[in-house]
Amino acid sequence: MIWLWLWGQATLQAGPMQGYAQMREVGLWLQTNAPARVEIEYSDTTRPTQRLRTPPFFTKAEEAYTARIVIPNLEPGKVYSYKVFIEGRPVSLAYPTYFRTIPNWRWRQPPPNFRFAIGSCAFINDSLYDRPGEPYGGEYEVFSSILSQKPDFMIWLGDNIYLREADWNSRSGILYRYSHTRRLPQLQLLLAGCPHYAIWDDHDFGPNDSDRGFWAKNLTREAFTLFWMNPSYGVPQVPEGITTFFEWGDADFFLLDNRTYRAPNHRVTGQRTMFGEAQLEWLIDALKSSRATFKFVACGGQILNPTPAYENFINFAEERDKLLRRIQEEKIEGVIFLTGDRHFSEISVLTLPNGQKVYDITSSPLTSSPFRNAAQRDPNPLRLPFTLTTRRNFLLLEVEGAPPQRQIRVKAFSAQGEPLWEHIITAQELKPQI
Repeated sequence: MIWLWLWGQATLQAGPMQGYAQMREVGLWLQTNAPARVEIEYSDTTRPTQRLRTPPFFTKAEEAYTARIVIPNLEPGKVYSYKVFIEGRPVSLAYPTYFRTIPNWRWRQPPPNFRFAIGSCAFINDSLYDRPGEPYGGEYEVFSSILSQKPDFMIWLGDNIYLREADWNSRSGILYRYSHTRRLPQLQLLLAGCPHYAIWDDHDFGPNDSDRGFWAKNLTREAFTLFWMNPSYGVPQVPEGITTFFEWGDADFFLLDNRTYRAPNHRVTGQRTMFGEAQLEWLIDALKSSRATFKFVACGGQILNPTPAYENFINFAEERDKLLRRIQEEKIEGVIFLTGDRHFSEISVLTLPNGQKVYDITSSPLTSSPFRNAAQRDPNPLRLPFTLTTRRNFLLLEVEGAPPQRQIRVKAFSAQGEPLWEHIITAQELKPQI
């Protein structure tokens, strides 16, 4: 009888969150506060009386009461309304909930315009476990500012949570940290408002600057799969990590894992690698096979910045040179890196020997403390100077225009939603010029 009473008392703890979106299915995530039977009732907004309901999903303690529900057999380019049911009762929310499928536009119409938000480094204060002194996190209103820009989706570029010393050596500590971050009240509307994709960096993988030697990386990977709904967690060539892929409009997105295969920063023997040979070869193959106008490659740390400090890719010079060389040799057009980690935002641009430009768009931090001395301590020669942003912020990328004049309009906003700067990248400049 005690078990039945507890079961009946379950309520929504966090979410719902939209996960990945495809043409024929979407993923939805939520978390209850006790074991519960969860169902989603949904309907095409053009046929609201034709309601469907998912099979029940049973949340359980060993999975932190998370539910990851795939809704299949949908139609492309449709908007669906939905309700969450816990133990057969509808959950009352202060806002409407919708999800939409990707339109099937090819051979039918020009590529659609779309916009997406990017950001990294989301520290949520927790006084019981934080270090003494001034709180490291703040300006949580950034999440409502992101939603106010009406992104079609968001990509979280790592350090999406910050594991503390009390967390990273136990499964219960790791799941506690994810749960604490995910139930932040200011985050809930954004979670429900658009699809979310994620990669990780050191703070959601393990301790600061953690690498392949971290003993509990299987535990943090498990937590990542419980709290995010990416299309996959690993690809066949590199199944151990969280590498994945998705497409939106005429853009392909390659989400990389810069921790699972990473050599320790200060190791002096053995191969120096951040991605590992198998992941790097998968990326080159996938980029070469892509027919997308824009090929966005997401990574937790900066790719182009040549400053040999911090955790920039230049510290793995041989692997970095190989990637950039292959982009030119294979004539891979339209490559743009999306990166986080640095606690400042900026755009870096490198011109390859063939005249083709490659961009690195860095977005950081969302709520963590900014690196206010970046201009003096990291004089990145590839930086577009007006883009350096040393305050909490997020970036919005708008893919727009008719082919062949497609372009990306990059906009930076403060945590309060104040416009800071913008820059346009054209598809033409991402092609070989000679």
